Amino acid sequence: MNHDFKQLQYWQKARTLVKDIYLVIGAFPREERFFLTDQIRRSSISIPSNVAEGCGRQLAYFLDIVQGSTMELETQLILANDLHYLPNESLGALEQKLHELRKMNVGLRNRLITKF
Repeated sequence: MNHDFKQLQYWQKARTLVKDIYLVIGAFPREERFFLTDQIRRSSISIPSNVAEGCGRQLAYFLDIVQGSTMELETQLILANDLHYLPNESLGALEQKLHELRKMNVGLRNRLITKF
């Protein structure tokens, strides 16, 4: 079943998170550009990308991947905070957005499962 991913509030929020991530990691040290910064960038981008891909294929399967990506991203953000690259306030705000996305993910997944 195909869904218009651009209409999903979940995809829209995930896309906004990517923008927020890019704004925050711009202040990371230059030497991290190909290491932690790159991993954070990839993890954040994978969230809306997998939602979009799932809308064209098997959404429930890709939502499982997204759930893992949110946890991977949160771990990387905590590490950035541990290294003093990411202020506590920024970490808290981003974690809140990730938790909201996880709740939306579970809700969407549950709706898909009960639908079939």
